[in-house]
Amino acid sequence: MSRFIEGQDRSQNVLFPEQLEDWITEDNPVRAVDAFVEALDLSGLGFDGIRPADTGRPAYHPATLLKIYIYGYLNRIQSSRRLEREAQRNVELVWLTGRLMPDFKTIADFRRDNGEAIRKVCRPFIELSRRVGLFCDAVVAIDGSKFKAVNNRDKNFTPHKLKARVQQLEQSIARYLDELDRADREPASVPPARVAQLKEKIASVKEHFVKLAKIEKRLPQTPDQQISLTDPDARSMATSGRGTGIVGYNVQAAVDIKHHMIVAHEVTNVGHDRTHLAAMAKSAQQATGREKMTVLADRGYFKGEEILQCAQDGMRPLVPKPLTSNSKAEGRFDKRDFVYIAKRDQYRCPAGQWAIWRMTTVERGLTLHRYWPSACPRCPIKSRCTPDDYRRITRWEHERVLEDMQRRLDRTPQASRLRRQTAEHPFGTLKAWMGSTHFLTKTLPKVRTEMSLHVLAYNLKRALNIFGTQKLIGFIMA
Repeated sequence: MSRFIEGQDRSQNVLFPEQLEDWITEDNPVRAVDAFVEALDLSGLGFDGIRPADTGRPAYHPATLLKIYIYGYLNRIQSSRRLEREAQRNVELVWLTGRLMPDFKTIADFRRDNGEAIRKVCRPFIELSRRVGLFCDAVVAIDGSKFKAVNNRDKNFTPHKLKARVQQLEQSIARYLDELDRADREPASVPPARVAQLKEKIASVKEHFVKLAKIEKRLPQTPDQQISLTDPDARSMATSGRGTGIVGYNVQAAVDIKHHMIVAHEVTNVGHDRTHLAAMAKSAQQATGREKMTVLADRGYFKGEEILQCAQDGMRPLVPKPLTSNSKAEGRFDKRDFVYIAKRDQYRCPAGQWAIWRMTTVERGLTLHRYWPSACPRCPIKSRCTPDDYRRITRWEHERVLEDMQRRLDRTPQASRLRRQTAEHPFGTLKAWMGSTHFLTKTLPKVRTEMSLHVLAYNLKRALNIFGTQKLIGFIMA
């Protein structure tokens, strides 16, 4: 094999073995993982086993197992069994753990027993990022994305799914019975093996009917009329594609607009985003330490009470209003064509008439004012305005907050594009890391722990790309 680079003979003895330290370069990211975990106050974060027991077999230090998990999620290795194998053969992990090789059960139990403490580990890294000036722009983009759970779609039941499943089974059993009747009429047309198979299928369908009947009794007792058999906390959620949906969780994230760091995140099993704006904005405000902050979000977050709460907390939300009125689609004027004059507390309609205040009502906890003009029956353009006798306009008592936000949106036409390119990139990256089956754990607390590890790994990789390993370690040790 001349003229080729040749390796060493596997049976060659080495008199002076190389040090393990020599295999890990100074700019290897694993050194940043080691430095970060060593700088943590694990006792203050609530990790179990910080103080060893006086008796029994010695345990692994929580720092060792936490390093394994952070390294694993940083390198797209989430399974405890795969982490066990990597700890035995991966030189970086061997260096990181000091040649310790815990089994998969020990690794999995650590994540299970220290879920709350692991979720808190994201906070020190965000504080580090804030200290080194990564959050200099007081602008964050908030978005949500649906992540698949362990639960299969066939093992999630809603009243609609249950009804469809029962109809499907009824059609199946009717088809099987028809085939058996044909076998009775013409025995030669259906082989005996097929007859036995049909009887087994009918018995299986009947058993399935019994199971569905039990689920039907349980459905009314659940708060949201859903039952998931594999992961009880997973919920069926609609996605952007028509006729599509997944059984999973809704992950919320607030992303820094300059460096695309995830400054705050949350995992819920609520399938919509309308009630998450204020909470996510407040978490981002606390994480970045910015009292005045601009918050970008899409139309799915538009809810008056949430926007008002953001404004009261000192933030400037920019959330487009969804176009839910049918008036524009039917060729009539919509509410945007009516101009509110605050001094007169009246609306000026497209015909130049004034819609005056008529009454105030309270609906779903909101105080609403009603306005309509007296000239509607005689208006020459009434057909373009309303099919009713009068065009009624509803105004929320805090409508001015929404109007101020709309004026800010009109002055910031790039807000939607900026939000999209900021908030959607981290979700795409995380889903690529997680693979086709996103979450590996079950129930909401464990899924939150798993997501926290993903977010920490994502932020760590972003910081490594921005500063480099040695500079980041310097910030950690400072």
